[in-house]
Amino acid sequence: MRKFLVAIATAALVGGFGAFAGVANATPPLKPVFTKAAAFDVSKPLREIAPIDRTGFEFGDDDEEEGPEAPVGDIGHTTDGALQTASLSSSLAPLFTFEGASNTDNFNIFGFRVNPPDTNMDVGRTQIVEMINLVFNVYNKSGGLLLGPVDTGTLWSGFPIPDCTDPSGDPVVLYDQTTDHWILTQFTTRGLDAQVPEYNCVAVSKTGDATGAYYRYAFPTQPDLVDGGYFFPDYPKYGVWSNSYIMTTRDFGWVDRYGISVYALEKNKMVNGEPNARAVRFFLEVPNVVPLEDVGDGLLPPDIDGNRRPSPTDSPAPIVGTQDDGAGYGAVTDALNIYELAVHWNANPTATLVQKPDLPVAAFDSIFPCGVVPGSQPPSARDCLPQPGITDGSQYLDILSYRQRPTFRLAYRNFGNYESLVTNQAVEASPGIAGERWYEIRRVNGAYSVYQQGTYAPTDGVDRWMGSIAQDRKGNMALGYSVVNGTDVYPGIRYTGRLAGDPLGDMTLGEGVIANGTGVQTTFNSRWGDYTAMTIDPSNDCTFYYSNEYYTAASQATSPAGWLTRIGAFKLPGC
Repeated sequence: MRKFLVAIATAALVGGFGAFAGVANATPPLKPVFTKAAAFDVSKPLREIAPIDRTGFEFGDDDEEEGPEAPVGDIGHTTDGALQTASLSSSLAPLFTFEGASNTDNFNIFGFRVNPPDTNMDVGRTQIVEMINLVFNVYNKSGGLLLGPVDTGTLWSGFPIPDCTDPSGDPVVLYDQTTDHWILTQFTTRGLDAQVPEYNCVAVSKTGDATGAYYRYAFPTQPDLVDGGYFFPDYPKYGVWSNSYIMTTRDFGWVDRYGISVYALEKNKMVNGEPNARAVRFFLEVPNVVPLEDVGDGLLPPDIDGNRRPSPTDSPAPIVGTQDDGAGYGAVTDALNIYELAVHWNANPTATLVQKPDLPVAAFDSIFPCGVVPGSQPPSARDCLPQPGITDGSQYLDILSYRQRPTFRLAYRNFGNYESLVTNQAVEASPGIAGERWYEIRRVNGAYSVYQQGTYAPTDGVDRWMGSIAQDRKGNMALGYSVVNGTDVYPGIRYTGRLAGDPLGDMTLGEGVIANGTGVQTTFNSRWGDYTAMTIDPSNDCTFYYSNEYYTAASQATSPAGWLTRIGAFKLPGC
């Protein structure tokens, strides 16, 4: 999201260590840059912080994410090589669901609404935190509201860098079950000026209580040493690793430079509230360091699930991207990109980022036939998925599949004799129908392979997209997503699943429903978020929680962007 311009001072860089390796056309080799937090403090308990008065607050542009180049036009459907079309009778039903945050919360706090929500949440031992653009809530495990709605800037009230106090958007919340701490984050947006820095604002709870006090940090982004100024850290994604919090961003320079930054943040110091916490950053600039197809529109960091976790000294963090040979980014095959990030936080820290061989995958088509339907407004490349009763094609919903990246999260789990990573992306599963391609990647003795993959798209004419996937302690998988069609399926929330011993590549358990929509979105920007979150309850390692957006007829009547969010909990058989 793009908003404000205010000049403030930046933090100084403090040295560089280690080396970058593994990318054949990386010239010259990229060295990691270590920095310290530009600012640090300790907040009052969140439940005691008075909300910032937002009277007269003005919000900038809608979240119109830009890429390194415009999405290519559709050139016809490519047959999906892992398509699952069977429509199975459902054995899935949620344990319970409850209402999450909504755009009405934005209206009540700011006096306006935004689009899209960028819904995400995580589950701790006793609480749930959901973050959206531009507010967050804290719930108990059964959905009772403990705190909120709170605008994201209030979390940073009184912080030395005032940029963090703006509700800037693209929030991410994580629960670190390895230390019993919450991590709440957002980027800053006052920069976008040749002389003004940007920051990644990271708040780490002092305890496992999300309504308590937080250690608050701001880490500076990549300076543009060629054109001047600082890179804007779009689409930040975070993950919990053994000795670091891993972050990736899509960086845009002041002129026309683009790349992906990969960060590690010094976890041990952050959970203990030490002001001198460090960060290390690699900048994968396109095309000077890596070709576009090797990073696409973003890389995902791993996020640990489960009680078994890797050693902080001998297990590098896997980071994953995706590429489509028909997307115009230069890929010669459909594949997953794999990087490994290793960091040692000692007195003289070292870090390496190594690109591993690409993992070829079954053929998929990420370029959907968008922007080709007539309407009263000129259709754009984001106008993709029809809605019931909508005859103006410029009000179709954005599938976002043309973004060459997997969708949050990259859920990591260590099963002892192998490590497993699951993630997903939307694709054109069959002509004009969106489906969910999902992957399980395994690492055994340091070697990666695609253990299984599938594209879930039953032959019912329903579009499925904007998904998130995770595993429970048994290795059962749950995949949540949005649904819609042009006749009788209003924007809603469903999920599917499979058991660990089921045939590879199939979601075998049918579909469960978290929310059936009864209304539609009528904005002309078509945006339907950038991510959702399937998470697992760490207290039993069996209960899944999923959060996404939907519409009712009543919410549609409040606004063209009258979206709601809903959270559902469920278990899969055998766990």
